[in-house]
Amino acid sequence: MTGPARLRVRHVTDYRYDAPVTASYNELRVTPRTGPAQVVLEARLEVTPVGRVLDYVDYFGTVVHVLDLHVPHRSLVIVGSAVVETGWPVDGTGEPVVLDWPDLEQPGVATRFVEYLRPTEYTAPDPRLDRVARDLRRRCTPAQAPAAVGEWTRAALAYAPGTTGVHTSAREAFEAGSGVCQDFAHLALTVLRGMGIPARYVSGYLHPKASAGVGEAVTGESHAWIEAWDGSAWVPSDPTNGRPVGRDHVLVATGRDYADVAPVKGVYAGGGASTLTATVEITRLT
Repeated sequence: MTGPARLRVRHVTDYRYDAPVTASYNELRVTPRTGPAQVVLEARLEVTPVGRVLDYVDYFGTVVHVLDLHVPHRSLVIVGSAVVETGWPVDGTGEPVVLDWPDLEQPGVATRFVEYLRPTEYTAPDPRLDRVARDLRRRCTPAQAPAAVGEWTRAALAYAPGTTGVHTSAREAFEAGSGVCQDFAHLALTVLRGMGIPARYVSGYLHPKASAGVGEAVTGESHAWIEAWDGSAWVPSDPTNGRPVGRDHVLVATGRDYADVAPVKGVYAGGGASTLTATVEITRLT
């Protein structure tokens, strides 16, 4: 299929606590945002129990809802739903910019994209990954780098849910030889940044069933991919599966790594231990 697609996404996050929670403060990043390749037609957030919700756009352009609860509760259910048109063609702006490695070494590039070049806790340098970056840099141009890094990442990691967690770094996933989309993205970012290419983490959703009919609701998933700077725009790439980023991807947030885009993060008083259940349902509307 070609052309834009219209998708409905419903993301349910359900926390259950061993004892009553007396107060909690949460930041929610579950609302897709309009951008060059997608348009958000509807977006809604429902929270049980009802609390005060404010919203803002963070430094990286992500829509953030701030939830402040001061009523005792033993469960917290967050439902984010949206209708999004995806896969819109991105219009070029004049002649494409062709970067070479010396262009990326100019001081202005490092200054403008410092957040996407510096290492983070998830993308800390490693001598083995530095060698990979140097080798790939010798063998490809900056424009070829995202595809080359994606191919290398898929060879380095086996997709294996349950072998890593949300706090696993790229180095740890590389040593384990397995992980999930978050780990594929972090590993690709580590190598791209080691090559000197500004690159950022993207979170969102992926429709997993190309054959799904219109109106068919399927169990989807939260997903992570990356974007690399090509001199004029951010170019998306999916290192987990190598699929083109397009009509089946719904972008929610961007940042330096997972810490900047976590769907829900916060603190609470009381409650004891908690259990989390998260489900995503995606329906193709056109």
